[in-house]
Amino acid sequence: MTMNDLYSRTIADEIEKYLRTDDIIVLHGARQVGKTSLLYILENRLKQAGEATYYIDLEDSRYVKLLNAGIGEFIKHLQEEGLKPAGQRKKIYVFIDEIQYLENPSSFLKLAADHHKGIKLIVSGSSSFAMKSKFKDSLVGRTVDFEIHNLSFQEFLAFKEYRFEPGKVFTQKKIDELRNQFKEYALYGGYPKIVLTPEHDKKERYLQQIIDTYVKKDIRDLANVKDLDKFNKLLEALSSQSGQLLNVTELANTVNIAKQTVEKYLFILENTYILRLVRPFSGNLRSELFKTPKLFFYDTGLMQMLWLRSLPKELMGNVFETSVFSELVKKYGKDAVYYWRTKDKKEIDFVLKDRKGTLPIEVKLRFEQFKPAAMTYFMTQYKERNYKVVGLTGAPRDEHQVYPWDI
Repeated sequence: MTMNDLYSRTIADEIEKYLRTDDIIVLHGARQVGKTSLLYILENRLKQAGEATYYIDLEDSRYVKLLNAGIGEFIKHLQEEGLKPAGQRKKIYVFIDEIQYLENPSSFLKLAADHHKGIKLIVSGSSSFAMKSKFKDSLVGRTVDFEIHNLSFQEFLAFKEYRFEPGKVFTQKKIDELRNQFKEYALYGGYPKIVLTPEHDKKERYLQQIIDTYVKKDIRDLANVKDLDKFNKLLEALSSQSGQLLNVTELANTVNIAKQTVEKYLFILENTYILRLVRPFSGNLRSELFKTPKLFFYDTGLMQMLWLRSLPKELMGNVFETSVFSELVKKYGKDAVYYWRTKDKKEIDFVLKDRKGTLPIEVKLRFEQFKPAAMTYFMTQYKERNYKVVGLTGAPRDEHQVYPWDI
Protein backbone atom coordinates (compact mmCIF):
# COMPACT_ATOMS: atom_id res chain seq x y z
CA MET A 1 0.00 0.00 0.00
CA THR A 2 1.38 3.43 -0.91
CA MET A 3 0.77 6.86 0.58
CA ASN A 4 -1.24 7.68 -2.55
CA ASP A 5 -3.82 5.08 -1.46
CA LEU A 6 -4.19 6.59 2.01
CA TYR A 7 -5.85 9.63 3.55
CA SER A 8 -3.95 10.85 6.57
CA ARG A 9 -5.55 11.03 10.00
CA THR A 10 -5.19 13.87 12.48
CA ILE A 11 -3.90 11.51 15.18
CA ALA A 12 -1.00 10.30 12.95
CA ASP A 13 1.02 13.43 13.80
CA GLU A 14 0.47 12.87 17.53
CA ILE A 15 1.55 9.22 17.29
CA GLU A 16 4.60 10.17 15.22
CA LYS A 17 5.99 12.13 18.19
CA TYR A 18 6.51 8.80 19.98
CA LEU A 19 8.20 6.91 17.12
CA ARG A 20 11.67 7.84 18.40
CA THR A 21 11.01 6.93 22.05
CA ASP A 22 11.47 3.52 23.72
CA ASP A 23 7.72 3.18 24.36
CA ILE A 24 5.66 0.43 22.76
CA ILE A 25 2.98 2.30 20.80
CA VAL A 26 -0.45 0.66 21.17
CA LEU A 27 -3.41 1.64 18.98
CA HIS A 28 -6.82 0.34 19.91
CA GLY A 29 -10.32 0.99 18.62
CA ALA A 30 -13.28 -0.59 16.88
CA ARG A 31 -12.87 -2.73 13.79
CA GLN A 32 -12.81 -0.94 10.45
CA VAL A 33 -12.11 2.55 11.85
CA GLY A 34 -8.73 2.77 10.12
CA LYS A 35 -6.12 1.37 12.52
CA THR A 36 -4.43 -0.67 9.77
CA SER A 37 -4.30 2.38 7.48
CA LEU A 38 -2.71 4.36 10.31
CA LEU A 39 -0.04 1.68 10.70
CA TYR A 40 0.67 1.92 6.95
CA ILE A 41 0.83 5.73 7.13
CA LEU A 42 3.37 5.57 9.97
CA GLU A 43 5.36 2.84 8.24
CA ASN A 44 5.51 4.86 5.02
CA ARG A 45 6.70 7.96 6.90
CA LEU A 46 9.51 5.91 8.44
CA LYS A 47 10.46 4.37 5.08
CA GLN A 48 10.64 7.85 3.55
CA ALA A 49 13.01 8.81 6.37
CA GLY A 50 15.24 5.84 5.44
CA GLU A 51 14.30 3.67 8.44
CA ALA A 52 14.05 -0.15 8.41
CA THR A 53 10.47 -1.41 8.93
CA TYR A 54 8.69 -4.76 9.07
CA TYR A 55 4.92 -5.33 9.01
CA ILE A 56 3.06 -8.31 10.51
CA ASP A 57 -0.69 -8.94 10.18
CA LEU A 58 -1.82 -11.46 12.81
CA GLU A 59 -4.94 -12.23 10.77
CA ASP A 60 -2.39 -14.55 9.11
CA SER A 61 -2.21 -17.54 11.45
CA ARG A 62 1.37 -18.37 10.36
CA TYR A 63 2.57 -15.21 12.09
CA VAL A 64 0.50 -15.97 15.19
CA LYS A 65 2.27 -19.33 15.43
CA LEU A 66 5.67 -17.67 14.88
CA LEU A 67 5.21 -15.01 17.58
CA ASN A 68 3.61 -17.46 20.03
CA ALA A 69 6.82 -19.52 19.74
CA GLY A 70 8.61 -16.71 21.57
CA ILE A 71 10.76 -13.63 21.07
CA GLY A 72 13.80 -15.74 20.11
CA GLU A 73 12.02 -17.26 17.12
CA PHE A 74 10.81 -13.81 16.09
CA ILE A 75 14.36 -12.34 16.18
CA LYS A 76 15.57 -15.32 14.13
CA HIS A 77 12.78 -14.64 11.60
CA LEU A 78 13.79 -10.97 11.30
CA GLN A 79 17.39 -12.03 10.65
CA GLU A 80 16.20 -14.46 7.97
CA GLU A 81 14.42 -11.51 6.36
CA GLY A 82 17.71 -9.59 6.33
CA LEU A 83 16.83 -7.38 9.32
CA LYS A 84 19.33 -7.32 12.17
CA PRO A 85 18.62 -5.09 15.18
CA ALA A 86 21.66 -2.82 15.59
CA GLY A 87 20.87 -1.44 19.03
CA GLN A 88 19.69 1.95 20.18
CA ARG A 89 21.02 4.03 17.30
CA LYS A 90 19.50 2.26 14.33
CA LYS A 91 16.22 0.59 15.16
CA ILE A 92 13.97 -1.76 13.26
CA TYR A 93 10.38 -0.53 13.41
CA VAL A 94 8.07 -3.54 13.70
CA PHE A 95 4.34 -3.06 13.11
CA ILE A 96 2.02 -5.77 14.46
CA ASP A 97 -1.68 -5.59 13.51
CA GLU A 98 -4.30 -7.34 15.72
CA ILE A 99 -1.94 -8.08 18.65
CA GLN A 100 -4.81 -9.59 20.69
CA TYR A 101 -4.56 -12.79 18.62
CA LEU A 102 -1.38 -13.76 20.49
CA GLU A 103 -1.73 -16.17 23.42
CA ASN A 104 0.34 -13.90 25.68
CA PRO A 105 0.98 -10.52 24.05
CA SER A 106 2.19 -9.03 27.35
CA SER A 107 5.08 -11.43 27.68
CA PHE A 108 6.11 -11.00 24.04
CA LEU A 109 6.00 -7.18 24.20
CA LYS A 110 7.77 -7.02 27.59
CA LEU A 111 10.67 -9.24 26.44
CA ALA A 112 11.02 -7.24 23.23
CA ALA A 113 10.99 -3.90 25.08
CA ASP A 114 13.37 -4.98 27.86
CA HIS A 115 15.91 -7.10 25.99
CA HIS A 116 15.84 -5.99 22.36
CA LYS A 117 16.31 -2.22 22.36
CA GLY A 118 16.99 -2.32 18.62
CA ILE A 119 13.33 -3.12 17.96
CA LYS A 120 10.61 -0.48 18.21
CA LEU A 121 7.10 -1.98 18.37
CA ILE A 122 3.95 -0.30 17.07
CA VAL A 123 0.94 -2.58 17.63
CA SER A 124 -2.82 -2.44 17.15
CA GLY A 125 -5.79 -4.28 18.61
CA SER A 126 -9.52 -4.19 17.97
CA SER A 127 -10.88 -4.67 21.45
CA SER A 128 -9.68 -3.11 24.65
CA PHE A 129 -11.56 -5.92 26.43
CA ALA A 130 -9.59 -8.66 24.64
CA MET A 131 -6.39 -6.71 25.10
CA LYS A 132 -6.97 -5.91 28.78
CA SER A 133 -7.78 -9.56 29.49
CA LYS A 134 -4.43 -10.58 27.94
CA PHE A 135 -2.26 -7.56 28.84
CA LYS A 136 -0.74 -7.84 32.27
CA ASP A 137 0.56 -5.26 34.74
CA SER A 138 4.09 -6.10 33.56
CA LEU A 139 3.60 -3.62 30.68
CA VAL A 140 2.98 -0.64 32.99
CA GLY A 141 5.33 2.18 32.03
CA ARG A 142 6.33 0.52 28.77
CA THR A 143 3.41 1.51 26.52
CA VAL A 144 1.85 4.69 25.19
CA ASP A 145 -1.77 4.13 24.18
CA PHE A 146 -3.91 5.81 21.53
CA GLU A 147 -7.63 5.26 21.03
CA ILE A 148 -8.56 5.32 17.34
CA HIS A 149 -12.12 6.35 16.55
CA ASN A 150 -13.98 6.61 13.28
CA LEU A 151 -13.48 9.83 11.32
CA SER A 152 -14.08 13.21 12.92
CA PHE A 153 -16.02 15.72 10.83
CA GLN A 154 -12.80 17.50 9.88
CA GLU A 155 -11.32 14.17 8.72
CA PHE A 156 -14.57 13.39 6.90
CA LEU A 157 -14.16 16.64 4.94
CA ALA A 158 -10.53 15.77 4.16
CA PHE A 159 -11.57 12.33 2.88
CA LYS A 160 -14.18 14.07 0.69
CA GLU A 161 -11.41 16.44 -0.47
CA TYR A 162 -13.51 19.41 0.65
CA ARG A 163 -11.51 22.48 1.65
CA PHE A 164 -12.03 23.50 5.27
CA GLU A 165 -10.00 25.59 7.69
CA PRO A 166 -11.33 25.50 11.26
CA GLY A 167 -11.81 28.77 13.09
CA LYS A 168 -12.51 30.87 9.99
CA VAL A 169 -15.48 33.16 9.48
CA PHE A 170 -17.36 31.71 6.51
CA THR A 171 -19.65 33.12 3.83
CA GLN A 172 -23.29 32.02 3.87
CA LYS A 173 -22.55 29.87 0.81
CA LYS A 174 -19.80 28.02 2.72
CA ILE A 175 -22.01 27.62 5.81
CA ASP A 176 -24.78 26.08 3.66
CA GLU A 177 -22.25 23.68 2.12
CA LEU A 178 -20.84 22.72 5.54
CA ARG A 179 -24.37 22.22 6.85
CA ASN A 180 -25.08 19.75 4.03
CA GLN A 181 -21.75 18.01 4.61
CA PHE A 182 -22.44 17.64 8.34
CA LYS A 183 -25.93 16.31 7.63
CA GLU A 184 -24.34 13.60 5.45
CA TYR A 185 -21.73 12.88 8.14
CA ALA A 186 -24.41 12.56 10.84
CA LEU A 187 -26.69 10.40 8.67
CA TYR A 188 -24.08 7.90 7.52
CA GLY A 189 -21.42 8.02 10.24
CA GLY A 190 -17.63 8.12 10.07
CA TYR A 191 -16.37 4.68 9.07
CA PRO A 192 -13.75 5.43 6.39
CA LYS A 193 -15.12 2.92 3.86
CA ILE A 194 -18.65 4.32 4.24
CA VAL A 195 -17.43 7.91 3.79
CA LEU A 196 -15.55 6.97 0.61
CA THR A 197 -18.57 5.12 -0.86
CA PRO A 198 -20.91 7.55 -2.69
CA GLU A 199 -23.91 5.24 -3.32
CA HIS A 200 -26.57 5.10 -0.59
CA ASP A 201 -27.38 1.40 -1.11
CA LYS A 202 -23.70 0.44 -0.96
CA LYS A 203 -23.25 2.41 2.26
CA GLU A 204 -26.10 0.35 3.77
CA ARG A 205 -24.64 -2.93 2.53
CA TYR A 206 -21.14 -2.15 3.82
CA LEU A 207 -22.45 -1.04 7.22
CA GLN A 208 -24.47 -4.25 7.48
CA GLN A 209 -21.30 -6.18 6.69
CA ILE A 210 -19.48 -4.36 9.51
CA ILE A 211 -22.34 -5.25 11.86
CA ASP A 212 -22.52 -8.93 10.80
CA THR A 213 -18.79 -9.58 10.41
CA TYR A 214 -17.35 -7.56 13.27
CA VAL A 215 -19.88 -6.16 15.74
CA LYS A 216 -21.98 -9.30 16.21
CA LYS A 217 -19.13 -11.79 15.68
CA ASP A 218 -16.57 -10.06 17.92
CA ILE A 219 -19.00 -9.48 20.75
CA ARG A 220 -20.61 -12.90 20.36
CA ASP A 221 -17.18 -14.49 20.74
CA LEU A 222 -16.01 -12.25 23.58
CA ALA A 223 -19.27 -12.49 25.54
CA ASN A 224 -19.83 -16.19 24.77
CA VAL A 225 -23.37 -15.34 23.63
CA LYS A 226 -25.71 -18.35 23.89
CA ASP A 227 -28.95 -16.92 22.46
CA LEU A 228 -28.20 -14.91 19.32
CA ASP A 229 -31.79 -13.78 18.74
CA LYS A 230 -32.00 -12.18 22.18
CA PHE A 231 -28.58 -10.60 21.75
CA ASN A 232 -29.62 -9.11 18.40
CA LYS A 233 -32.81 -7.76 19.99
CA LEU A 234 -30.68 -6.15 22.70
CA LEU A 235 -28.51 -4.43 20.06
CA GLU A 236 -31.65 -3.19 18.32
CA ALA A 237 -33.13 -1.89 21.60
CA LEU A 238 -29.89 -0.15 22.59
CA SER A 239 -29.51 1.53 19.20
CA SER A 240 -33.01 3.01 19.51
CA GLN A 241 -32.02 4.59 22.85
CA SER A 242 -28.86 6.53 21.94
CA GLY A 243 -28.98 9.79 23.90
CA GLN A 244 -31.37 8.41 26.54
CA LEU A 245 -30.97 7.42 30.19
CA LEU A 246 -30.06 3.75 30.53
CA ASN A 247 -32.49 1.65 32.53
CA VAL A 248 -30.86 -1.80 32.71
CA THR A 249 -33.81 -3.46 34.49
CA GLU A 250 -36.29 -2.20 31.90
CA LEU A 251 -33.93 -3.21 29.09
CA ALA A 252 -33.50 -6.71 30.54
CA ASN A 253 -37.29 -7.14 30.76
CA THR A 254 -37.79 -5.84 27.21
CA VAL A 255 -35.40 -8.33 25.61
CA ASN A 256 -35.98 -11.11 28.19
CA ILE A 257 -32.35 -11.40 29.26
CA ALA A 258 -31.11 -11.58 32.86
CA LYS A 259 -30.00 -8.20 34.21
CA GLN A 260 -26.47 -9.47 34.97
CA THR A 261 -26.15 -10.74 31.38
CA VAL A 262 -27.25 -7.36 30.00
CA GLU A 263 -24.63 -5.68 32.20
CA LYS A 264 -21.96 -8.07 30.89
CA TYR A 265 -22.96 -7.34 27.27
CA LEU A 266 -22.92 -3.60 27.94
CA PHE A 267 -19.43 -3.85 29.42
CA ILE A 268 -18.16 -5.63 26.31
CA LEU A 269 -19.99 -3.28 23.91
CA GLU A 270 -18.32 -0.37 25.67
CA ASN A 271 -14.89 -2.01 25.54
CA THR A 272 -15.21 -2.84 21.85
CA TYR A 273 -15.94 0.83 21.11
CA ILE A 274 -19.52 0.33 19.93
CA LEU A 275 -21.13 2.52 22.59
CA ARG A 276 -20.33 4.63 25.62
CA LEU A 277 -22.11 5.01 28.95
CA VAL A 278 -21.87 8.72 29.78
CA ARG A 279 -21.85 9.47 33.48
CA PRO A 280 -23.66 12.38 35.14
CA PHE A 281 -21.68 15.49 36.00
CA SER A 282 -21.83 16.25 39.69
CA GLY A 283 -20.80 19.23 41.69
CA ASN A 284 -22.49 21.06 44.53
CA LEU A 285 -25.97 19.63 43.72
CA ARG A 286 -25.28 15.93 44.24
CA SER A 287 -28.51 15.18 46.09
CA GLU A 288 -30.52 16.71 43.24
CA LEU A 289 -28.82 14.79 40.44
CA PHE A 290 -29.51 11.54 38.62
CA LYS A 291 -26.84 8.87 38.93
CA THR A 292 -28.03 6.80 35.95
CA PRO A 293 -25.71 6.89 32.92
CA LYS A 294 -26.79 7.95 29.45
CA LEU A 295 -26.16 5.72 26.48
CA PHE A 296 -24.51 6.91 23.25
CA PHE A 297 -23.29 5.07 20.17
CA TYR A 298 -19.97 6.18 18.69
CA ASP A 299 -21.13 5.87 15.07
CA THR A 300 -24.48 7.19 13.84
CA GLY A 301 -24.51 5.10 10.65
CA LEU A 302 -23.98 1.88 12.58
CA MET A 303 -26.54 2.95 15.17
CA GLN A 304 -29.24 3.60 12.55
CA MET A 305 -28.58 0.33 10.68
CA LEU A 306 -29.00 -1.57 13.96
CA TRP A 307 -32.09 0.44 14.87
CA LEU A 308 -33.91 0.99 11.57
CA ARG A 309 -32.15 -1.58 9.32
CA SER A 310 -31.66 1.24 6.82
CA LEU A 311 -30.15 4.72 6.53
CA PRO A 312 -32.83 7.44 6.48
CA LYS A 313 -32.61 10.50 4.27
CA GLU A 314 -33.66 12.96 6.98
CA LEU A 315 -31.73 13.77 10.14
CA MET A 316 -33.47 13.11 13.48
CA GLY A 317 -32.71 15.00 16.69
CA ASN A 318 -31.29 12.02 18.61
CA VAL A 319 -29.03 11.14 15.65
CA PHE A 320 -27.72 14.72 15.51
CA GLU A 321 -27.10 14.65 19.29
CA THR A 322 -25.22 11.34 18.92
CA SER A 323 -23.07 12.81 16.14
CA VAL A 324 -22.18 15.78 18.38
CA PHE A 325 -21.31 13.36 21.21
CA SER A 326 -18.99 11.50 18.82
CA GLU A 327 -17.30 14.77 17.82
CA LEU A 328 -16.77 15.80 21.46
CA VAL A 329 -15.16 12.44 22.27
CA LYS A 330 -12.74 12.72 19.34
CA LYS A 331 -11.80 16.28 20.19
CA TYR A 332 -11.67 16.15 24.00
CA GLY A 333 -11.54 12.44 24.94
CA LYS A 334 -14.31 10.20 26.24
CA ASP A 335 -13.46 10.85 29.91
CA ALA A 336 -14.12 14.60 29.49
CA VAL A 337 -17.79 14.18 28.41
CA TYR A 338 -20.62 14.10 30.96
CA TYR A 339 -24.31 14.98 31.01
CA TRP A 340 -26.35 16.81 33.65
CA ARG A 341 -29.90 16.23 34.88
CA THR A 342 -31.71 17.03 38.10
CA LYS A 343 -34.49 14.97 39.67
CA ASP A 344 -37.00 17.66 38.67
CA LYS A 345 -35.86 17.12 35.04
CA LYS A 346 -33.70 20.15 34.36
CA GLU A 347 -31.27 18.74 31.83
CA ILE A 348 -28.20 19.71 29.81
CA ASP A 349 -27.09 17.35 27.06
CA PHE A 350 -23.33 17.49 27.71
CA VAL A 351 -20.91 18.95 30.20
CA LEU A 352 -17.26 19.06 29.14
CA LYS A 353 -14.89 18.86 32.06
CA ASP A 354 -11.12 19.06 31.62
CA ARG A 355 -8.12 20.99 32.93
CA LYS A 356 -9.39 24.17 31.30
CA GLY A 357 -12.64 24.08 33.26
CA THR A 358 -16.28 23.20 32.74
CA LEU A 359 -18.39 23.89 29.65
CA PRO A 360 -22.11 23.01 29.48
CA ILE A 361 -23.37 22.22 25.96
CA GLU A 362 -26.94 21.95 24.72
CA VAL A 363 -27.66 20.31 21.34
CA LYS A 364 -30.62 21.34 19.17
CA LEU A 365 -31.13 20.42 15.54
CA ARG A 366 -32.66 23.88 15.06
CA PHE A 367 -31.18 26.81 16.98
CA GLU A 368 -34.62 28.27 17.72
CA GLN A 369 -35.54 25.14 19.73
CA PHE A 370 -33.20 26.20 22.54
CA LYS A 371 -34.90 27.15 25.81
CA PRO A 372 -32.54 28.80 28.33
CA ALA A 373 -34.15 27.82 31.68
CA ALA A 374 -32.01 24.75 32.53
CA MET A 375 -28.85 26.44 31.28
CA THR A 376 -29.52 29.56 33.35
CA TYR A 377 -30.03 27.41 36.46
CA PHE A 378 -26.80 25.48 35.81
CA MET A 379 -24.79 28.67 35.18
CA THR A 380 -26.07 30.19 38.44
CA GLN A 381 -25.48 27.09 40.57
CA TYR A 382 -21.99 26.38 39.25
CA LYS A 383 -20.98 30.02 38.76
CA GLU A 384 -20.07 29.41 35.11
CA ARG A 385 -19.95 32.16 32.51
CA ASN A 386 -19.65 30.30 29.25
CA TYR A 387 -21.90 27.77 27.54
CA LYS A 388 -22.59 26.53 24.01
CA VAL A 389 -25.69 25.66 22.04
CA VAL A 390 -24.80 23.44 19.07
CA GLY A 391 -27.28 23.61 16.21
CA LEU A 392 -27.43 22.88 12.50
CA THR A 393 -30.39 24.70 10.97
CA GLY A 394 -31.38 28.31 11.41
CA ALA A 395 -28.86 30.95 12.37
CA PRO A 396 -26.89 31.41 15.62
CA ARG A 397 -28.33 34.32 17.64
CA ASP A 398 -25.24 35.10 19.74
CA GLU A 399 -21.68 33.97 20.49
CA HIS A 400 -22.96 31.03 22.58
CA GLN A 401 -24.68 29.42 19.61
CA VAL A 402 -22.37 27.54 17.25
CA TYR A 403 -22.38 25.04 14.40
CA PRO A 404 -20.95 21.56 15.15
CA TRP A 405 -17.74 22.30 13.23
CA ASP A 406 -17.01 25.13 15.67
CA ILE A 407 -17.11 23.15 18.94
